[in-house]
Amino acid sequence: MSAKESSVEVIGMPLDHGAGRRGVSMGPTAIRIAGLEAALKRAEIPSHDGGDIEIPIPETREPGDPSQRYLEVIETACSRLCDRVSSTLAAGRFPLVLGGDHSIAIGTISGISAHHREKGSTTPPKVGLLWFDAHADLNTPDTSPTGNIHGMPLACLLGKGPESLVGIGYQGAKIAPHRVAQIGLRELDPDEKRRILASDISAYTMEDIDRRGLSDVVEEALATVLEDCDHLHVSFDIDVIDPRFAPGTGTARPGGLTYREAHMAMEMVAKTEEVRSFEMVEVNPILDEGNRTAEVAVGIITSALGKSILS
Repeated sequence: MSAKESSVEVIGMPLDHGAGRRGVSMGPTAIRIAGLEAALKRAEIPSHDGGDIEIPIPETREPGDPSQRYLEVIETACSRLCDRVSSTLAAGRFPLVLGGDHSIAIGTISGISAHHREKGSTTPPKVGLLWFDAHADLNTPDTSPTGNIHGMPLACLLGKGPESLVGIGYQGAKIAPHRVAQIGLRELDPDEKRRILASDISAYTMEDIDRRGLSDVVEEALATVLEDCDHLHVSFDIDVIDPRFAPGTGTARPGGLTYREAHMAMEMVAKTEEVRSFEMVEVNPILDEGNRTAEVAVGIITSALGKSILS
């Protein structure tokens, strides 16, 4: 069921161990302060806030292996998120996950896939994924230039990465590459470029968007991920938006989507009435201006979940 047909369960995931800069752990609170509950209510989207998953602060843990920093903490946190998401879906509710850095996608999507696998789906289940992000997040510990796991979640979900992360929910890939569409890419590492070109992932850079137009790109991406699909998930990294409109993120790069383009993309997604889960990541209030980025995040969320002007 879509968000308007079921109750939205808000799940806070204040994890910043996967990022290179502190602050995204405050993202869930910033988004709530920006008026998420009231915005959902105005859009007539029923919701319940289930609170945050408890996560230790980085200062109380050692980062460990520099090629996969804070691996143990991230694995534990994402395992908890996997269970929460799976149980939320089992109860017939819509998971809305607030991050936190993008490593949380390992937990969110593992929970989605575990839920559908328990229902007898194929392995990996037929989960369609729209990945809005300036980055591909396809690194592994062998290729990452930083060792920050927020640059690795999609690789882990495709079955490539630390065994403990690939094994969350169940061992192995949680999604198939031909069911993944990445939109808004504008900064890729060399190994990520090679992985995309050698895979069945549908990848759309900002150059593609400038040349073809965002509506054509989103329409094509939706057609791809919705084909023979049991569940559509949207993973939205706020850094896909140009920092002129959303400055509060640790990996801000110029040349991203405009505020209006981001809303149009989410409105197109919502009109399919196929979205079954959503996550918003990488909002960093420490780097923000008057909580402006969190306010943008609230607007993006409500557009994706079905807020409209006339209908």
